[in-house]
Amino acid sequence: MSASATTVRRAVLTLPAAPLGPENPLPALRPPTGPQDLDARTRSELPRDMARQVGYGRLRGLLPVRLLDGYQRCRTDTAFDAVVIENAHLRATVLPGLGGRVVSLVAKEPAPAPAPDGAPEPPPVERELLYRNPVFQPAAFGLAGAWFSGGIEWNIGATGHTVLACRPLHAALVTGPDGGPVLRLWEWERLRDLPFQVDLWLPADSRHLYAGIRVRNPHERPAPLSWWSNTAVPETPGTRVLAPAEEAWHHGYERTLRRIPVPHWEGADRSYPLHGEHPADYFYDLPDEARPWIASLGPDGRGLVQTSTDLLRGRKLFLWGAGTGGRRWQEWLTEPGTPGYAEIQAGLTRTQLEHLRLPPGAACAWLEAYGPLAADPALVHGADWSAARAEAAARLAEDLPRARVEEAYAAWLDCADAEPGERLATGSGWGALEVLRAGHELPGTPFGKDDLDEAQAPWAELLRTGAFPAPRRAAPPGPTLVAPHWRDMLETAPADPLTEYHLGVAQWHAGDLAQAVRSWERGLTLAPSRWPLLRCLAVADELAGHTDRAADRFAEAFEDLCLESRGGPDWTAAEAALGREALTALLAARRPAEARTVWERLRPALRERGRFRLLAARLLVAEGHVAAARRIFEEGFEVADLREGEDSLTEAWSALSPAPLPALYDFRMHP
Repeated sequence: MSASATTVRRAVLTLPAAPLGPENPLPALRPPTGPQDLDARTRSELPRDMARQVGYGRLRGLLPVRLLDGYQRCRTDTAFDAVVIENAHLRATVLPGLGGRVVSLVAKEPAPAPAPDGAPEPPPVERELLYRNPVFQPAAFGLAGAWFSGGIEWNIGATGHTVLACRPLHAALVTGPDGGPVLRLWEWERLRDLPFQVDLWLPADSRHLYAGIRVRNPHERPAPLSWWSNTAVPETPGTRVLAPAEEAWHHGYERTLRRIPVPHWEGADRSYPLHGEHPADYFYDLPDEARPWIASLGPDGRGLVQTSTDLLRGRKLFLWGAGTGGRRWQEWLTEPGTPGYAEIQAGLTRTQLEHLRLPPGAACAWLEAYGPLAADPALVHGADWSAARAEAAARLAEDLPRARVEEAYAAWLDCADAEPGERLATGSGWGALEVLRAGHELPGTPFGKDDLDEAQAPWAELLRTGAFPAPRRAAPPGPTLVAPHWRDMLETAPADPLTEYHLGVAQWHAGDLAQAVRSWERGLTLAPSRWPLLRCLAVADELAGHTDRAADRFAEAFEDLCLESRGGPDWTAAEAALGREALTALLAARRPAEARTVWERLRPALRERGRFRLLAARLLVAEGHVAAARRIFEEGFEVADLREGEDSLTEAWSALSPAPLPALYDFRMHP
């Protein structure tokens, strides 16, 4: 390859992988909860502008997105379609089918010794700059469930890992600013109804991967905007993370946010990820005039640096810490014995808990650059924090001047609207449906009718005829669209049980809970398939505090589902999700005999899943069989969909034994 040549090619990446499984067909009616929630005292003590942005744009729910929670932990070799971008200095591997994740970024450095006269030039030495996960193991860290660790991920939508983390993006080639190839990734983000694009390219002879990113609001209303680019980097005892800041906002799993000094705090240098005991976020408070960058450097002073145009002001370090829980999570997300990782991140706000306001018809765009950095190890690992930062900043300025990033950004804007050429991957049809409905003009990111598939078909018919069509086959209801324009169409459509079901879901999302319940109750009187409506009413009862009535309805819904089920992945997913809810509700209502009836109706294969093994232990405790419940823990099980910050294993064990929680189940992320 010549020094100036850049290529983009298709490839196949084979990894031991756990299948994602089908989407959860039950609408996500419960409000999201997680460690990002702050306690009232913390919110009251924040600076006014930060408090305003923390309070703005908070999600009421995950609709219209469905959860991906049907994966397990049995991995087999699986081929993933990949795209490789390469020049003489870097090689980036991208997975369009998994959120456009950059799973590998390899720097090709000159051989340490020159070739003797007349001998062939020795091949370059390759150095992986990212944490490259050797497996694909989904875990419940994403807003919509499934997420996986490693590489560079593009998080849009709301606080947390994007709902697109394990979903496909559109991908195609375009011509870049220097005439070379650009890999364009684009999709329609459904939590906020915003189209976005990520253009990845290696300029001629560049040692940095460029990412030109644009988010557009095609609507006549403002939209909350969140963006964080998360980069997993290798973590060793000598790894240090540097950023141009002297203070940071610390966010742990105690729901607090406080300003602390950088790097020393509470007796430890927190710029070394392994110096922390528990998982935590450090949001660096960059001065307004500072060039935005963040770097992770090993003991030899080498590693990865990320920088950007000034709009992307936020920088963050996430660390798992050296404690038992953080180490257990590290093993859980990959293979035991695999080196750990930390995350260096870049976002539009000072902290990941904030959202910006994107005005109607506006766009937000910036450029990022990722590449190797080599600095004097004595300086970047020295006791003088100012000298360490200055050394890293100086080496970055030599390799990639700030002005060059601005020039690259301006040049990229001229081709951001270029129409894609060769298609390399296909995303969802939801953007095509929105373009069909509203006629949005989005140069550079086409959402065409050919992208529409079975999921969008009934909504396209509602748009065309004004009536929601009857299902073509016996199956759980498809996904519900909840934006105001779709809710309006459902309200004027001819009434039938399926329309009332979808209308109720849309009304629930809009906050009209009483009207949602009325719609579901109307549909229930006529429905040949009652369980979807009963389940929605059960969730409404649960959240209203009507514990016994919720348990009644969950149990009845599960019984009806079992009678109606036709088998196959969609029905199995519905049985797993509703069975879990029914068991949980009946145990909460202290009705173990009825919970045992639900347990007996579960398919044997479902009972063997880790989440149901945990529920079985809880059921046995409720029945007074503590020793039998303890044996379940002693035999060992894994809850594949264990959520970030979830304490259910700790709580269940505390009812079984005074002994310390076994290491196998210790995922505690806070003191």
